[in-house]
Amino acid sequence: MSVARIVSALQFCPDICAPRSRDPGPSLQSRGFNALLGLLPYKQQLASAEAVQAHVQKLALQPASFEPTGLGRGVEAILTKMGGWPVYYTAPSSGHEGCNQIMFLHGGGYINEIVPAHWRFVGQMTRKAGVVCVVPIYPLAPRATAKEVVPATAELLRMLLEDAGPAKVTVVGNSAGAGLALAACQWLRDRGHRQPNRLILISPAADASVSRPEQIEIAGRDPIQDIPGIREAGRLYAGDLDVGHSFVSPLNGALRALAPMTIFSGTRDLLYPDSVDLAERARAVGVSVELHLLRDQPHNYALMPTPEGRQARALIMRAIA
Repeated sequence: MSVARIVSALQFCPDICAPRSRDPGPSLQSRGFNALLGLLPYKQQLASAEAVQAHVQKLALQPASFEPTGLGRGVEAILTKMGGWPVYYTAPSSGHEGCNQIMFLHGGGYINEIVPAHWRFVGQMTRKAGVVCVVPIYPLAPRATAKEVVPATAELLRMLLEDAGPAKVTVVGNSAGAGLALAACQWLRDRGHRQPNRLILISPAADASVSRPEQIEIAGRDPIQDIPGIREAGRLYAGDLDVGHSFVSPLNGALRALAPMTIFSGTRDLLYPDSVDLAERARAVGVSVELHLLRDQPHNYALMPTPEGRQARALIMRAIA
């Protein structure tokens, strides 16, 4: 999809984007945070395939901790194992009888472990929306690949849906986790299983090829991501699958009969054209979609300590409560 077509869609297709007031542009805090992100080493780690390979080798020697950090007060966490994976359950300390349930799938390019910022978000959902969060610690590439991770995630979600009873089940994912959420729901649909009540996709990694011509220009403005590294991470996650396979690039899979979607993205995220395309394609086959696309917001802005991030999280809390 061309940049011109994206702009046209944003301006003239209210059924693609969620109804909202005129976007005033990024806040002062957001502009400062974008500048800070550009000074951090995130983009350097994705600047080349070699940089990603070196990062993966380092993590193999010194695996990162996945233990909950920063959940905050009023939240209990229980560790169990399902399908051989560590899986955390978080619940309000005041009790969780009848609570709605969330499966949260963390981002990190399929090569990075869950981090404290993810746990803070899980704690906020648990505490503010009064929900139970189920957080699978899925294995990372290249030790595990999409061929194993997608079906196993879908099986965990299937069991959660079976056990939920009348409670509402929402799948929330950010970045790679959002791509995994979409692929898992496609797997469930293809096998005749129930869909969750809603998919909330934050800066979804929907196409691992990162092959749109306009993404070259967007990458120059993205303070976090770069094309060579994302492609290499996608290649490692694909394993012996093609990167275009729907397990790896769920934008290439069928989108019919999926759960209603809420998508958050920003125009300083080199993945944002895929979010626009995902919204268009899903709506074309009858899926309800809200796309919250904000000008000059970076990848994963919905999790960041900015006014725009807080506004996005407030929308998420209302959706899952």
